Parts: sequence; C-alpha cells; structure tokens
Amino acid sequence: MRVVIVENHQLVSESLGLLLDGQKDMEVVGKATSVAEAGALPRQLSPDVVVMDYHLGEGTGHDAALAMRDIFPNVRFVFLSRDDSDDARLAAVEAGASAYLHKSSAASDVIDAIRKVAGGMSLITPAMVARLVSRGHDREHMRDSLSPREREVLQLLADGIASRQIAQRLGISYSTVRTHIRSISEKLGTKSKVNTVVTARDLELVN
Repeated sequence: MRVVIVENHQLVSESLGLLLDGQKDMEVVGKATSVAEAGALPRQLSPDVVVMDYHLGEGTGHDAALAMRDIFPNVRFVFLSRDDSDDARLAAVEAGASAYLHKSSAASDVIDAIRKVAGGMSLITPAMVARLVSRGHDREHMRDSLSPREREVLQLLADGIASRQIAQRLGISYSTVRTHIRSISEKLGTKSKVNTVVTARDLELVN
C-alpha cells in the first residue's frame, strides 16, 4: 500500500518512514511537514493511507486532512498524535479519520491499524463518537463537520434514494457518491447506510 506521512517533527517522520518502508506491503511515497505542504502534494502520489500528526505547527491535522481530501478523495487517514484530548479526537473524526492512536502506541499496533484502515476498516466506533459528542459537542458541531455536498448526499439517503440515483441527481459519479457516504459514516461513527440514517435523524442532521 502507498503511504504519505504528515509530521512536523523530522525525527518522528524519519523513524516512522523507516518503520513503514520496512514492511513488505507498505511504501512511503511522500511526506509533508505542514498544512500547506500537505495541500500541495502532487496528485500522482495517489496514497492509500495518510499517517498524520494532529498538531502541525501553525495548523492542525484537521486542516491538513480537509486540504488533502480535494487532492486524494479516496484516501484514508490514521492520526498518530501525543494529544489525547477529546477535542483533538473529535476534530480528527470530523476530518475523516479512520483511526486515532497515541504516539506511545507500540509499533505493531500502528502497523496493524494502518493495514486495517487500508483494508476498509474504521477503528472509530459509534461508542467513541457518542462519548465525544456527549462531552460538550452538540449536533451543530457535528453538522458543521459535513461538507455541503455530504449534507446533500445524507439528506437524499435519508429520503430513501439509492446511491446510483443520488449520483444522477447531483451530476456526480457513483464512486464519488460512495466516497461521500463513507466519509459521512466515518464522521458519524456508523457502519452501514441504515445506521448512518438513523444516527443522522437522532442528531437532527436531516429532515
């Protein structure tokens, strides 16, 4: 799998790069040290997974992830940070994180998480999202985490419209609709379309 590292501490970046390049199924294809660099990575890198710190000097991993979504719409994010606060975790989830690990995690746990995320799994559980939301983050905060297009897709899902029909209505490809649905599910911490709609209704994100 192709991996990009976004980390502003050189020693950490180099150590992580050596660890991942030492895996037979992983290749580090690019690195960035800031939000600006992350948003300027060439499209042809085509990473499967981005391993990212939450704090990036003048910006955050949340900002970098949103910038990278425009370049790599299908990429998945694993956050690796010393910040274990609920605010940081929720911001990462809102940006589309599929996993959030502390930098004290064992190397084997980091590698395992990357492989699982690359394989389509999300290690962000509904219980985790519910706990974070319950600690002072209301539905407006969650609503703001969805892009305008994601809110359109979510409303159509709630209206019972199938994914291919959503693509036709919005004038976008079926694969793009699937990408939006996956991003919405990860932000809400859900595992299926039905669960996504139920959660969205509970949070009053749809009519």
